[in-house]
Amino acid sequence: MRIIFFGSDNFAIPSLKLLSEKKEEIDVVDVVTQPDRERGRGLKVEPLGIKNLAIKLGVDVYQPERLDSEAVLHIKLLNPELIVVVAYGKILPKKILDIPSLGCINLHASLLPDLRGAGAIAYSIIRGYTYTGITTMYINEAMDEGNIILQKKIEIKSEDTIDTLSGKLAKEGAELLYETLRNFKKGKVASIPQDGSKATYAPLLKKEDGLIDWSKSTEEIFNLVRGVNPWPSAYTYLNSKMLKIHRTAIDKTSVLKGNSGEIVDVTKNKLVVATGKGNLSILELQLEGKKKMPIEEFLQGHKLEKGTRFSR
Repeated sequence: MRIIFFGSDNFAIPSLKLLSEKKEEIDVVDVVTQPDRERGRGLKVEPLGIKNLAIKLGVDVYQPERLDSEAVLHIKLLNPELIVVVAYGKILPKKILDIPSLGCINLHASLLPDLRGAGAIAYSIIRGYTYTGITTMYINEAMDEGNIILQKKIEIKSEDTIDTLSGKLAKEGAELLYETLRNFKKGKVASIPQDGSKATYAPLLKKEDGLIDWSKSTEEIFNLVRGVNPWPSAYTYLNSKMLKIHRTAIDKTSVLKGNSGEIVDVTKNKLVVATGKGNLSILELQLEGKKKMPIEEFLQGHKLEKGTRFSR
């Protein structure tokens, strides 16, 4: 089976790696990914991880700036039977969707129709889900609305962040994608329409989505911190300086009360902040211009007192 693989984010790496290992069944003839961009503090132009993997595997790489007529011609000349999309970052136009004889399929990191959109992994944590999943689906011109082929449910643990959950979903997703492609080879590709009335949405995260609203409950803030770690990071302000909160715990022992965002308990190795409902223990944080620190180390160099209040 001749396929073209579209992917840009590291989430796509396990899928490309697994499909490339199945050369007897699957022929990955091209990897389409985003152009190299300036990255990091030095703004160096660096290739994406998926490009590096493709080169290592000996697969041709195509990096169009736009999916225009030139890109359409490039893909047509490769004559793919199937296009596979995993975290590519752009919507494929109809002229490309119409090229492969078997259609175009996508691996999405949620149990569709729940959490349509690029922020599915983050919002599954932010919204306090105890499970999410992965879906293979046909691609149409609308965002994440195509017919569902296969799905698998995945547990979300209390310690999961975007990074850890993404890793689990990427690994399980690669297996589900391979199973889907095997079904194509067997000619057994049943699919079902999505129930649009049950759809929820998860837009791409923005920097301001990490701002902590201390009037929310402890559980909501705890989930936010996990759901925006490592980017954009949960943050608040201390004496007009940004303070990133990287790791927290729900405080179930303290009965002290205070206003939302107020420090209600502080020792040499503990910092507890009042929320709109309950208390939150801060475990790891980072003051503007400083390195990330565990709370014990941070409190050695910063004198914080009960009654101090974090602000928005």
